[in-house]
Formats: sequence, C-alpha cells, structure tokens
Amino acid sequence: MRTVYVNGDFRPENEAMISIFDRGFLFADAVYEVTTVLEGKLVDFYGHMARLRKSLSELQISLSLSEADLLDIHRKLVSKNNITEGLVYLQVSRGPADRDFVIAEDAETPGVVLFTQEKKLVDNALAQRGQKILTVEDQRWRRCDIKTVQLLYSSLVKTEAHRKGADDVWMVLDGEVTEGSSNNAYIVTEDNTIVTRALSNDILHGITRQAVLQCARELQLKVEERSFTVDEVKAAKEAFSTSATGFVNPVVEIDSDVIGKGTPGEVASRLRQVYLKASLAAAV
Repeated sequence: MRTVYVNGDFRPENEAMISIFDRGFLFADAVYEVTTVLEGKLVDFYGHMARLRKSLSELQISLSLSEADLLDIHRKLVSKNNITEGLVYLQVSRGPADRDFVIAEDAETPGVVLFTQEKKLVDNALAQRGQKILTVEDQRWRRCDIKTVQLLYSSLVKTEAHRKGADDVWMVLDGEVTEGSSNNAYIVTEDNTIVTRALSNDILHGITRQAVLQCARELQLKVEERSFTVDEVKAAKEAFSTSATGFVNPVVEIDSDVIGKGTPGEVASRLRQVYLKASLAAAV
C-alpha cells in the first residue's frame, strides 16, 4: 500500500480521490513530470521543475507550491515508500469546474497529485540487447513541447508496436523522425557524430536529452541538432533514445532493418555509463 499525495495531503493510495469534475480527467487539461529516483535520490529534479513551470505557463495554470515545497513532497514520498530505485510522478491539473470547453476565468485551485513507482531502471534488458523500433506517422497535437497528459496516441501506437514484437515507435512528420512514444531519438553517423532533432514545438524538450548532449560534448563528440529521415536511421552506424527512466537506450533495428551491427553501439553504451555517473553525482 503506497502513500500518495493528493491536494495537500499524504494518504494511502486506496483513500486517494479527485473530483469527477477535474478538468484533467474531463479534458486532459493537465501537465506532468516524471523524476527518476536512484539510490534514494532525485535525478535532474531542478530541470524537471523548470520544465513543469514552462508547461504550466503555456497553459496559463497558476501553481502556488514553490520549488522547495515540491522538493519536500518528493523527498517525503520517496522516504515514506522506501524507494531506492524508481520514479516519482507529478501531475498538475487546472482543477475542478463544471464541464465546459470554455475555461472559466475564476478557475478553482489546481489539482496536484504525486505518487511513486518502484522500478528497476539501471539494470535494463533493453539497454543490454537494444530496442526494435517501428515507424508511425506523427499524428499528435503539434504542441509536443508542452508536457501534457494527452498521451493516448503515444499509448496506442506503442501498444501496437508491442503486439507486433517491437519495443517502441519512432514518429515521422513530413518524412523526418520527430521522437519516440516517450523519448527523444538519435542516430550516430560513421564519423561518430550524434544527430538529434533540434528543439521546437514538434518534440518534447527532454531533460535527459539536455544532460546527455552535455555528456557527449564533454566526451568531445560532435553533436548536430537537425532533422533526419528514416533512411538515415537505416544507414546509421548506431541509434539510441533518451528518457528520464530509460536513460540512454540503444536502438538496433527499425522497421525490421538492422542498424549498424545489430547490437548496442559503443557511443550509446558509453553515454549511458557517463550519464548515470554524472546523474548520481548531482542527484538531490
């Protein structure tokens, strides 16, 4: 029985309740963040909170809790649930109101929910064998830079990929890869240049992406932030994805075509090691 946080109170998960009129429930009018926990500490916490504030600002949702308040809640949940490895999920909705497409000027207090999940992240089978990816058309809302809870399309296409024996999808817009279902996408060229799509409204501005690219530069690896095609993926030396809970995950196959040698590449494996070491050192 986990302890969760709901609108100011810590309570057992079976006693957690939100209003049926909450706009997050009715309209997906909510944003979220997922912060990794390693060795009982929070990874990239301040980066996640900065992105949370940006998402809230884009939707014009005002949150009175400070960064210090949110850090305290995160730490208490990690402690109360004895989490050494896993994650803390945070969701902020606009709050309850009578159902109406028009957002009321006097909207009620935002709804704030947090819970933990215990999960093995470092010892990851996908990182050992590499992911098999399918490509799909990117049919999402075009403000992918706002981390809203509108995740149905990503959920549907990833589920279909699993049914077909793949691990995930990479989405394609106008012939070019945007990102995965819940991760940023990369290729590595023959000269070990790392290529990933530039930041825009078409992709989530990944906190792990930012940290991993910094690790790459510290390793003196060349980085190009530009779009790339599926054919470029197939011709690449290696490929990988990044996310808060996946860290750096190699990709070895796309649409049944083998990438490189068909095994996790040296660049992705090295970046995973360096990122994990740096993240643990900076965790709070």
